[in-house]
Amino acid sequence: AEGDGWEASELEYGMIIAYNAFSRWMSRCMAAAGNPDLTPLEILVLHNTNHRAREKRLTDICFMLNIEDTHTVNYALRKLLKGGLLEAEKRGKEVFYRTSEKGRDLCERYRKVREECLLEPLSRGGISGEELREIASTLRVLSGHYDQASRAASSL
Repeated sequence: AEGDGWEASELEYGMIIAYNAFSRWMSRCMAAAGNPDLTPLEILVLHNTNHRAREKRLTDICFMLNIEDTHTVNYALRKLLKGGLLEAEKRGKEVFYRTSEKGRDLCERYRKVREECLLEPLSRGGISGEELREIASTLRVLSGHYDQASRAASSL
């Protein structure tokens, strides 16, 4: 990266590498937990649905994951339902999703693999919880800038 904005190019390259590493990690962690057939998006949807043991609608999941294309999330929900990892209940026009017992068990096995393979090495590697919180905060701020830039680009 060179010229004006080279620092942003380096950041973006770092995000690309991190995104691909994170996607690979989720898939391999889920395989170690016992389900090698889920895509990274399906894993994110499963964990988001499981989060805080609260029912969620398609729009809630898309909002929390910052995904505009509801069709991809809807497809993931259908696959997770078919696999018995989620349950759904229609109330009026809305469908509410929650993890099934099978889905909760899978998330728990994933959590254990994550602790052993990721969290323990992270703590031994000298990255503190405070540093992780600061990185997470910076990533949320950056996502807002990228969202705004995408809206600006749409109006060109």
